[in-house]
Amino acid sequence: MDQRGAAWDAAFDRPGLWPSERGPRAGVQRLDSRFAAYRDAVGLDPALEFHSLRRSYITHLIEDGHDPLFVQQQVGHDHASTTAIYTCVSSDFRTRSLRRVLDATIEAALRPERTS
Repeated sequence: MDQRGAAWDAAFDRPGLWPSERGPRAGVQRLDSRFAAYRDAVGLDPALEFHSLRRSYITHLIEDGHDPLFVQQQVGHDHASTTAIYTCVSSDFRTRSLRRVLDATIEAALRPERTS
């Protein structure tokens, strides 16, 4: 586990996070329960959790075309393999990516050979 990942895990062992001007800290359990209440109110999958927002953020950066090294550094991972665990690209993104590569391959194959 990278250093920030260890810090993230250690933070969840403490009773609260994120100091606030309205109170000393917002507790992790409070954040989780509030997220769950909103999730349930709008009918989202009960498997979604507060930490899902981090996975979504990473996935959206990758799908929007940001350099994988930038994304890795943005979220504080020491290893690209850690970032890959968080990335769950959509089937639409996979289809678009495959289509782009196939189109380029077909175009290159149909291009007449140049002789000099």
